[in-house]
Amino acid sequence: MDAVIIVNKPKEYTSFDVIAVLRKIFNQKKIGHTGTLDPIATGVLPVLLGTAAKAQRFMKEFPKEYIASLKLGITTDSGDITGNILKTSNTKISKEDIKNTLPKFIGKIYQIPPMYSAIKIGGNKLCDLARKGIEVKREKRLINIYRTNLLEYDFQNQTAKIKVVCSPGTYIRTLISDIGNILSCGGVMTDLIRTKSNGFSLEESYTLDQLKVLSAEKLNEIVIPTSDLLKHYEEVLITPSQKIRFKNGGGLSLSRINLNQNDIKDSKIYQVKAENKFIGLGIINKEKGELSVLKNF
Repeated sequence: MDAVIIVNKPKEYTSFDVIAVLRKIFNQKKIGHTGTLDPIATGVLPVLLGTAAKAQRFMKEFPKEYIASLKLGITTDSGDITGNILKTSNTKISKEDIKNTLPKFIGKIYQIPPMYSAIKIGGNKLCDLARKGIEVKREKRLINIYRTNLLEYDFQNQTAKIKVVCSPGTYIRTLISDIGNILSCGGVMTDLIRTKSNGFSLEESYTLDQLKVLSAEKLNEIVIPTSDLLKHYEEVLITPSQKIRFKNGGGLSLSRINLNQNDIKDSKIYQVKAENKFIGLGIINKEKGELSVLKNF
């Protein structure tokens, strides 16, 4: 099967654990995912089945949305509640302090990725090094936080729930840790739900338990076509004979395809369809006067 399924990742599962389960459900080996989620997290995990994995590098980078729970007064080595406690604080932070601090993290800011992350340095995953007690220098990364909202706050327990809309690559654990540092009390993430990712929402997702009981016919009905990942590209419809040439890697003459000749721009990418079926991505090459093959699916 070549398609996309939106999974609501369960807690205590790694993203690769989810893939292992889906291999059995869909009875296929070639499966990938977009956007790793920590075991503590739940929520939207788009999973790419078969040739849909080829689309990943061409997908539009949509903002991601999270609902995160946090506790102030604790600092851990992982940035979440599962880590080793490094220090605690008895400082009581008011709701107004929280509300006044959140806007400081709006916009383009730098983050240092946590050691407990899947980023590789020198061929080694940071999380693997962290488990061995090894800490290495990490380069700061520019990320973009578009919006933060305080949803709940419990003064007595120093706990809160926030909604964050941010760019891909943002570490919510690091954001919460940085908020705790600004408040001079520390802070850890206690729970995380990803509610939107890659343009898909939690309402469109399925739990593993739901998927396990569905028939092959029903699974076919609920998956999303690969072309939906690439709908930000305009479509061009080609003939059956042109399809054969395109599938064999041959470019198509711009004068022989159904495009407005006045709207043709060099390096513009199109979804290529034949007989109303998505077959690949083409890119305009004005020097050659053709729609060249960018990727076949």
